[in-house]
Amino acid sequence: MRRPGAPASWIRWRMLRQVLRRGLQSFCHRLGLCVSRHPVFFLTVPAVLTITFGLSALNRFQPEGDLERLVAPSHSLAKIERSLASSLFPLDQSKSQLYSDLHTPGRYGRVILLSPPGDNILLQAEGILQTHRAVLEMKVNYKGYNYTFSHLCVLRNQDKKCVLDDIISVLEDLRQAAVSNKTTARVQVRYPNTKLKDGRNSFIGHQLGGVVEVPNSKDQRVKSARAIQITYYLQTYGSATQDLIGEKWENEFCKLMQKLQEEHQDLQLYSLASFSLWRDFHKTSILARSKVLVSLMLILTTATLSSSMKDCLRGKPFLGLLGVLTVCISIITAAGIFFITDGKYNSTLLGIPFFAMGHGTKGVFELLSGWRRTKENLPFKDRVADAYSDVMVTYTMTSSLYFITFGMGASPFTNIEAVKVFCQNMCVSILLNYFYIFSFFGSCLVFAGQLEQNRYHSIFCCKIPSAEYLGRKPVWFQTVMSDGHQQTSHHETNPYQHHFIQHFLREHYNEWITNIYVKPFVVILYLIYASFSFMGCLQISDGANIINLLASDSPSVSYAMVQQKYFSNYSPVIGFYVYEPLEYWNNSVQEDLRRLCSGFTAVSWVEQYYQFLKVSNISANNKSDFISVLQSSFLKKPEFQHFRNDIIFSKAGDENNIIASRLYLVARTSRDKQKEVIEVLEKLRPLSLSKSIRFIVFNPSFVFMDHYSLSVTVPVLIAGFGVLLVLILTFFLVIHPLGNFWLILSVTSIELGVLGLMTLWNVDMDCISILCLIYTFNFAIDHCAPLLYTFVLATEHTRTQCIKSSLQEHGTAILQNVTSFLIGLVPLLFVPSNLTFTLFKCLLLTGSCTLLHCFVILPVFLTFFPPSKKHHKKKKRAKRKEREEIECIEIQENPDHVTTV
Repeated sequence: MRRPGAPASWIRWRMLRQVLRRGLQSFCHRLGLCVSRHPVFFLTVPAVLTITFGLSALNRFQPEGDLERLVAPSHSLAKIERSLASSLFPLDQSKSQLYSDLHTPGRYGRVILLSPPGDNILLQAEGILQTHRAVLEMKVNYKGYNYTFSHLCVLRNQDKKCVLDDIISVLEDLRQAAVSNKTTARVQVRYPNTKLKDGRNSFIGHQLGGVVEVPNSKDQRVKSARAIQITYYLQTYGSATQDLIGEKWENEFCKLMQKLQEEHQDLQLYSLASFSLWRDFHKTSILARSKVLVSLMLILTTATLSSSMKDCLRGKPFLGLLGVLTVCISIITAAGIFFITDGKYNSTLLGIPFFAMGHGTKGVFELLSGWRRTKENLPFKDRVADAYSDVMVTYTMTSSLYFITFGMGASPFTNIEAVKVFCQNMCVSILLNYFYIFSFFGSCLVFAGQLEQNRYHSIFCCKIPSAEYLGRKPVWFQTVMSDGHQQTSHHETNPYQHHFIQHFLREHYNEWITNIYVKPFVVILYLIYASFSFMGCLQISDGANIINLLASDSPSVSYAMVQQKYFSNYSPVIGFYVYEPLEYWNNSVQEDLRRLCSGFTAVSWVEQYYQFLKVSNISANNKSDFISVLQSSFLKKPEFQHFRNDIIFSKAGDENNIIASRLYLVARTSRDKQKEVIEVLEKLRPLSLSKSIRFIVFNPSFVFMDHYSLSVTVPVLIAGFGVLLVLILTFFLVIHPLGNFWLILSVTSIELGVLGLMTLWNVDMDCISILCLIYTFNFAIDHCAPLLYTFVLATEHTRTQCIKSSLQEHGTAILQNVTSFLIGLVPLLFVPSNLTFTLFKCLLLTGSCTLLHCFVILPVFLTFFPPSKKHHKKKKRAKRKEREEIECIEIQENPDHVTTV
């Protein structure tokens, strides 16, 4: 009947909701009947798929070798700038000038030599040069030929000698001064620009670190230094043979550094090669293998124990075990499909087993709870169908949301390849997870139900003896073989209430959390939670630093820490490329160039040329004079010959033109170098569009930094908006609109809580934390949705009774799953890797915040706010009154019936 005052549209929406809900329940009921009637088929098909795809995963396993493709933004302006810069000045020939901390292109070997505290490394020039000569003399054998650095090095254009860092020349001057019994003070070393023996001015800010300058020195003379950094650049011709020889040389270089470290106790040596980042990125997977197996064993143990009961008939320990194994074989199948489709493994995929396990075991424990809620007197096939009808509707919805959110993460809008690959794998894992839960685990539930119906022991699978037989046996035998008939009284309709978690929630926790004296403390707790979350959200920092993804005890991390400590005074060298003809002789152009270079330490042919003209008292105010003096005089002097590589001339008839040129800019930075370099990049780029001088700026590290924060936040924003959009669109279609409203609030609160708290826990926004945030959306929905929907549909008289009923119905499954999830994370804490530390922190916060909301915040807040339960109370009173009226009519019609009774 239509409720008085209710609009017709509301009635239609309500009827539509009921039709949809009943339709979904009917479909899941038929699915459960189908599985219960053909359990062998649904058990065999997933097993065959796992064997087929699992074997293919072993045969086709291949790691990802291109770290830039994986973690750098796929579409960025820096990559376009790199192509343009390389077309003007080949990067392989200029990588020694375009210094970058960790992202140097091509093959190279780099070493930092660090002196003990208080020592001056410049006084150890001889020892450093011995190390340098050992590198030059090191031989690599390939097909019977010995290759040294001189065969593989990048050559200078002017004299075809190997490109070496200018600090080598400084060290040789210091050694010669020591040999000739001169004091080192006679060799003037300045910082960051110093004058070499051949007359060149050289920037050594990235080659000399920990510098202490002479007090009150106007020319920035060096008093002492702690560290020296030397880089050996190898030629890259693009051939596989050259690359293989270069790889061999790098391996020998790292081995040589380890050997020299043992010989030179007075110096600490830190080495780095082009493959070091890739090697230490994949090292995480090697270190985590045993820990992942330990994690699996912990989850298996927790699931088995939490599914057990004293009742040997109704306890289902093996179902908990089989549920976890079901998720495992679905993950193996997904991995096989990934490798069959030419996927390449990377260490970020280490999170997939934990993500899939958190969702899969939720379905397992909900099905177990659904089985416990069915009537025992029904046939086991009908009980399985009822459990499916009760559980699979919500599980289908949450699995769909998993697929939607990670599907959006795998869309072309995602600019980080690692995130895209992860989301693609996660979509396949969720689909297989869902299929394996209702098929493989459903079949296991059918067989367990059949054993229970036939009164077989849930562990030993033997017939449970009668009560008379048990009475004649010892106590231990009675305990092992007891089916709960002694604990179950005649008025107790649900013997499953003796499950220890359900008993704890019903008898203790539900009464405590709904106590009126506890509620104010819960409100205060939530205000504290919200305050810290909001404070953390205001301090979010991007994680463009690739060190966050490497094994924490790896050589690359050690190298980066030393480099950050002693060589953070100056930014990477920024190439400033003028790609259009420019009137360099024009005073206004000269002024624009000076303005653009102000605030930077410039290594510029333009600046040197202007000084040369001034010192030589030469006037070059027109094009012909400017270019003529430049070519015939300036570039022929030994100290300026290296600038030939920075200018591109073209000849049209008898006239020469400068069509492109480059200079190098270095910014002064602090310890937070990366953030400052990004600010410099964002400041220079707009100037290239607004000024009359057309230029681009480039450094190899820009490829990894360019719009990284935007690239990593877009996937979680898309996923978040996708979840909210789906919940809003289904606002009037799924179960109850207030259920969706509360679900949106809960998910938002959990997501912001995880985001803020992980920031306070020093977790940056890198690809791993972004994937965890996408997962948090779904994990929160997975656990809050059943609780909220059961609450809004409950028909008890008060909100307190409704929340007690909801916790009693779903609290066991939620507590089982979150506990197993959190215990499974513990081994990650012992993997020495920054990647797994991030994964552990984010997932720990995800599970903890979800548990806090499900068991503390929602049970209290739902007793304050809508939906109201008064109309249910009125309905029950009306039904009771109607029933009493019917009974009165019957009594009036048949008064003898009362007498007879």
